[in-house]
Amino acid sequence: MRTAIAIFILPLLAACQSPNPYQAESLPMPPAPPEAATTFDRSAYPAAPRDYGRYRSWSWLDGRAPGGDQLADSVSAGLDQYGLRPALDGPGDVLVNARISQETRLRQYQDNVGGYYGTGSHWDRRYGAYGSVPIVRTYEQKVAVVRIELIDPRDRQVVWSGSGEAVAGKDQAAQADAMRAAIRSALDGYPPY
Repeated sequence: MRTAIAIFILPLLAACQSPNPYQAESLPMPPAPPEAATTFDRSAYPAAPRDYGRYRSWSWLDGRAPGGDQLADSVSAGLDQYGLRPALDGPGDVLVNARISQETRLRQYQDNVGGYYGTGSHWDRRYGAYGSVPIVRTYEQKVAVVRIELIDPRDRQVVWSGSGEAVAGKDQAAQADAMRAAIRSALDGYPPY
């Protein structure tokens, strides 16, 4: 048995000893262009972290409040809770863009209409051959969606954005509550650090 294994393994070992037909060859690297010594590559370094502590006041983007006094007042109250106060004179440290829309979401729930089996006080719900299958029902739901962007006035870059939604109410009071809940949800992640 050992000789049979040795006869099988010896050709494999001999194949491992053969020279490698592939040779390592490479061309020299081309020289760097002369302007490479004087050009600063900003992409090689990460951007400095943004200091959100310097944003203390805010004003509306382009000096216009979003449509509806109720949205403007609710956004102002929400920003106030995060230490951002309205700028009294001139542009604020950050510009605010806010908008609200009503959208439709499809929701699903499982209706467990099954057969009950058992005796006495112990009941067992079963599905399949001896019971019925649970039904997944789909319905539409109207939601109020609020999107808020905070923009640095110096370079007009968006420094933070958030969105939130809440189930839209059927009357005016319920709609106002939904809008406030969506604003709270949108501002939930501020400040990011």
